[in-house]
Amino acid sequence: LRTHQWCFILFNVLLFHVLLFGADLLEEYFLRSLPLSYTDAKTLEIRERARKLDLDPLEANLSYTASSAATCSNQEIFLLVLVCSSPENRTRRNVIRQTWGNVTDARGYAVLTLFALGKPASVTTQLEIDEESQKHRDIIEGSFIDSPERQTQKMLMSVEWTVTFCPRARYILKTDEDVFVGIPSLVGYLLSLTQLEDIYLGRVVHQGVPDRDPESPGFVPTHQYSEELYPDYCEGSAFVMSQDVARKVYVAAQEVPVSVPPDIFVGICAKKAGVTPIHSSRFSGEKHISYNRCCYKFIFTSSNMKEDELFEDWKETSDGKDCSL
Repeated sequence: LRTHQWCFILFNVLLFHVLLFGADLLEEYFLRSLPLSYTDAKTLEIRERARKLDLDPLEANLSYTASSAATCSNQEIFLLVLVCSSPENRTRRNVIRQTWGNVTDARGYAVLTLFALGKPASVTTQLEIDEESQKHRDIIEGSFIDSPERQTQKMLMSVEWTVTFCPRARYILKTDEDVFVGIPSLVGYLLSLTQLEDIYLGRVVHQGVPDRDPESPGFVPTHQYSEELYPDYCEGSAFVMSQDVARKVYVAAQEVPVSVPPDIFVGICAKKAGVTPIHSSRFSGEKHISYNRCCYKFIFTSSNMKEDELFEDWKETSDGKDCSL
């Protein structure tokens, strides 16, 4: 190759890495929203109530009865992963248990993966879930019938369960069952944070518009949410909350209608508590990221994963090989 051709190749290699790592640096230091000044009395009240939250009576007063088989055993958990799952999807849960959900330690810090679901309509499926729960002890099951309309209830149940039974989990990752999660890269990022509270991290959605179509499954009536736009929130396929944010969301949730979608519900609660979402493009949102081993070692999540893709991608990204320039 001639000199100008080598220069062109080198330029493209450098440009790729500037875009890949520079974008993350830009988000970290320049695009992060400024913290709110807590001058609103209601915000101050929510934050104070969350700080002084009495955990003793919470177990008896859970809004939704949850299985006690899953437990944090009162241990220090660095990252608690809550996978929102459909009752019938036992095969998918097993795939997660055998791939990225099998990680229990990252850089010497404890990781725990649990599954959150509502009750199935079928008695047979319920018996299978009972058996699965006793075997793996990683299922949180609400008392409500699981359906697309009750995903916000599932989200609220997950927050309540975490605050009540896993108060020593430093960070909580909420994710869906079709998502690949890069636990090592996410834990590494969380360890690098200098801000230890008010962490609400994900792919931030700006100026979301409520669905006002009565025929739509996501219909939100004006009397339930009257604003023209939603507050900024983290897209729901995967986002992280620190334990203090989970408490604040739990306290603020008492005044937020559960008729809005679950990710927007958390965003509204966060705003009421004075918590600003932090954006990272390493969360894919609803997008499926085309597989590349080094890319998957860098990103936090990729959505719409097939079961065979989870197996193959997990095998390759956990082989211990480093990524060279």
